[in-house]
Amino acid sequence: MLLIVGLGNPGMKYKNTYHNVGFDLVDALAKSLKIKFDEAECEAKTARAIVGGEDVVLAKPQTYMNLSGVAVKKLVKHYGVDATTELIVCYDDVDLPLGSMRMRESGSAGTHNGMRSIVSELGTQDFKRLRIGTRTDELKNKEVELIDFVLSKVDYDSKQILDKTVKSAADLLFGLVKGEDFARVEEKINKYHD
Repeated sequence: MLLIVGLGNPGMKYKNTYHNVGFDLVDALAKSLKIKFDEAECEAKTARAIVGGEDVVLAKPQTYMNLSGVAVKKLVKHYGVDATTELIVCYDDVDLPLGSMRMRESGSAGTHNGMRSIVSELGTQDFKRLRIGTRTDELKNKEVELIDFVLSKVDYDSKQILDKTVKSAADLLFGLVKGEDFARVEEKINKYHD
């Protein structure tokens, strides 16, 4: 069993914003798996597949970012998932430069409110996470406030880089879903930079 959760905010207002990169990533993975998000359960939209005899569930919490943990906790309980080995959370990270990504087996939530909610609800930070870098020069140079940045629409140039990174991340996660060793996938992801 593998539960892959992409973080974001529901609704057209937030589509193509930096904070919705997690949604974009699981959408890309669903496309590779040829499945659709047609279920509404546990305060999330879900899509399911069986790959090599293993159940795979993709999820997009509909609780808004700051309450992501509510949906994740319900999904973990509903599917009987071992959070430390069978859960992967995918999300945007302003601490990483645009065009990069990182994967870890555990760690703090950092400044990400969605991750803070998940750590709080699960009562642990020992679960896998895939972070997609979104820090632009504008943010790095403090030309924009963090809250305004994460909820802003991705500009054309940044979108070209972000789309490529998300596609690469989805391809690498697809390898993991098909049974590739986690350490090998983690190594490829951590070496990646556009």
